[in-house]
Amino acid sequence: MLLEYIAIAVMIAVATLIAFIAIGLGELFGPKKKSEAKAMPYESGMNPYGEGTRRMPVRFYLIAVLFILFDIEVVFFLPWAIVFREMISNSLGWFALGEMVIFIVILLVGYAYAWKKGALEWE
Repeated sequence: MLLEYIAIAVMIAVATLIAFIAIGLGELFGPKKKSEAKAMPYESGMNPYGEGTRRMPVRFYLIAVLFILFDIEVVFFLPWAIVFREMISNSLGWFALGEMVIFIVILLVGYAYAWKKGALEWE
């Protein structure tokens, strides 16, 4: 029974070995000379101004999380739409349609709540 997991254990061991080899080669052959110019942050070809670490507003993270949430949930529409014609021919079709309507309503309620709370406003 445990023999089925040997392939997974070997894959994890090989991946870990490759990671350590890559890190070791980088340390061995990588540049060692440190300078102030190399330690300076660089962005878009412009010299930075102000601190290198700035506090990001929470609104940025909120919009990012909402995007990921709605984007991931919408991904479920495509496989469902592809097999829907096949589901219509059997008794699962109308049940599946009802379940998808419930799923869409839940998505719309969450979207309306986020919109009402002003989470989608960018200032």
